[in-house]
This record gives sequence, C-alpha cells and structure tokens, in this order.
Amino acid sequence: MFVSPAFAQAAGAPAGGLLNSMLIPMLLVFGIMYFFLIRPQQKKLKDDQKMRDALRRGDQIITQGGLIGKVSKVKEGGEIEVEIAEGVKVRMTRAAVLQVVSKTEPAPEA
Repeated sequence: MFVSPAFAQAAGAPAGGLLNSMLIPMLLVFGIMYFFLIRPQQKKLKDDQKMRDALRRGDQIITQGGLIGKVSKVKEGGEIEVEIAEGVKVRMTRAAVLQVVSKTEPAPEA
C-alpha cells in the first residue's frame, strides 16, 4: 500500500547540449528568414529608389493614389510636377510614384 518514493537520477548533461539543441536551430531559422524575407525586401526597396531617381521629363507614371500622368518637370528636393490632364499640373514628391508605365529616351547631348 505504501508507494515508494521515486528518486531522480542525476545524469550529466551531454557535452554541447545547449549548442546542439538551441543555438544551431535558431541560427538556421534566422538564416532562412534573412534569405526569404529580409534580403528580397531590401532589394525591392533599392530598385524602387533607383526607379524614382531615374525619373525624367516625359515619363508616364502611376502614383500611389492611382492617378496616371506625365512628368512635366523634375524639381530639386525630391519634387516633381505631373500633368494629369491637359493643362492640369500637380506637384508631388518622388516618393508618391508607384510605377513608371513608359520611359522616354534621354535627349541627345548637343
């Protein structure tokens, strides 16, 4: 009727147990996240910035608000002037450009 007390055996931890059981899987998860999430997003941001820096007069663009227009003037300080209808021009920042629909060729140097 009496239950004998159970005694836990004091076993030594295997050598490098923490390294094998915790550190290596965490490094693998971080590596996978870097190559599948972080790196592609950084590449996309870099490509978007290049596209905005390469804007020039005559490019047809789509803004983040959904407006389609033609760049009529590129100003200093990250600002552009876009013609959205005949005679209707708006000023906006380069950051508001979502996509370039058609590029114009650079003017030949004289």
